[in-house]
Amino acid sequence: MPVTTVGLDADDTLWHNETIFRLSHKRFAELLADHAEEPVMLDRLAQVERRNLRLYGYGVKGFTLSMLETAMELCDGSAPPHIVREILAAGREMLVHPVETLPGVAETVAELSARYRLILITKGDLMDQERKLAASRLGEHFSAVEIVSEKDRSTYERVFARQGVTPDHSAMIGNSMRSDVLPAIAAGAWGVHIPYHLTWAHELADAPEGHPRYVTLSRFDEVPNWLADHTE
Repeated sequence: MPVTTVGLDADDTLWHNETIFRLSHKRFAELLADHAEEPVMLDRLAQVERRNLRLYGYGVKGFTLSMLETAMELCDGSAPPHIVREILAAGREMLVHPVETLPGVAETVAELSARYRLILITKGDLMDQERKLAASRLGEHFSAVEIVSEKDRSTYERVFARQGVTPDHSAMIGNSMRSDVLPAIAAGAWGVHIPYHLTWAHELADAPEGHPRYVTLSRFDEVPNWLADHTE
C-alpha cells in the first residue's frame, strides 16, 4: 500500500545529538579521574541512567541528574562542590548547544513535505526538543509534532491514529533500531533505519533482517527515492 504519512525521528536523524552527550561523558570522566578508572565510571553512569529512565525519562535534564547521582556514588556520598558545579554547568551547556542538522536534511525534509504528511516523533524533554526543532528551522514542514516519553508499538499506533492514518500507509524513519524501527514495524508501518555513527547503548537492538517492511539506508537524502521506488 502507498505511504501517505512519514514519521521522522529527531535526534541523530535530523540533527546531531549523541556527539554532544559523548563530549559530556568525556568531561565527566575527567572530573572524576581521581575516583575511578574511566571505563568503570562510565559503566556506572550507564547503569544509573538506565535505572533512572522510568523516573526522569530521556534527555539532558535526566542525564545531568544521573551524572550527579553517579558522582555522589563514586565519591562515597560526598562529591566535592567543584565537581557538582561542573556537572551542572555541563548540563546547562548541553541545553543551549547549537543545533546542527545532518547533511542533506533540510533539503530532503522540504522535498518530502511536498509529497507526504510529515510527523516529527521524538522522545526527550519537552522544552529541549521544542528548542531544537525551532533552532533547526524545520518545523514548518511538519503536519504534527509528537514529543513522547517512550517509543513502543502502542506509541506509534496512537500517533498514527491521531493523524487519521493506518500504519500500513505509514513509514517511520530514524537512527535507532530499538525506538524507531522495531516498534514501528510491530505496529504495521515501514521501519527505515538510517544509522548514525554513534549510538547510545540503550538504543541498540538486532535488525529484523528479512522482514518485508524493514529497510536500511546510508543517508537521509536517499529517503525520497526509496519511498518512490518501494511504496507507491
